[in-house]
Amino acid sequence: LAEKYVADVAYEPGTVVVFGGEAEVTTTTKKGNHRVAGVVSTNPAYLMNSALQDTNTIAIALQGRVPCKVIGIVEKGDMLVTSGIEGYAIVNNTPGIGQVIGKAVANKLTNDRGIVEVVVGRV
Repeated sequence: LAEKYVADVAYEPGTVVVFGGEAEVTTTTKKGNHRVAGVVSTNPAYLMNSALQDTNTIAIALQGRVPCKVIGIVEKGDMLVTSGIEGYAIVNNTPGIGQVIGKAVANKLTNDRGIVEVVVGRV
């Protein structure tokens, strides 16, 4: 399940976005940003607000599994929040209110940038 939003640019799937910027959503360099909107979806089964037409519309995952750009080691069940690198998430298992993007469904065993499938919604 995803919903279309107007973004500052046409972000690729897996990109972490927050509410703000020139349009409705943008990226951030603030770690643990409470304005997190979610992750750009790949191919949602159901797309809300699908009639939205604008220059840069993106589908943000609201419920279910979605790939997410991450930095650092991630273990299954880890909670993810925005990182200091635009468009990427990082592990924080003691997040503040409104900071959680989702929970990891898979492991990533390296410290570099990569993609991990996460579950978003009621986590």
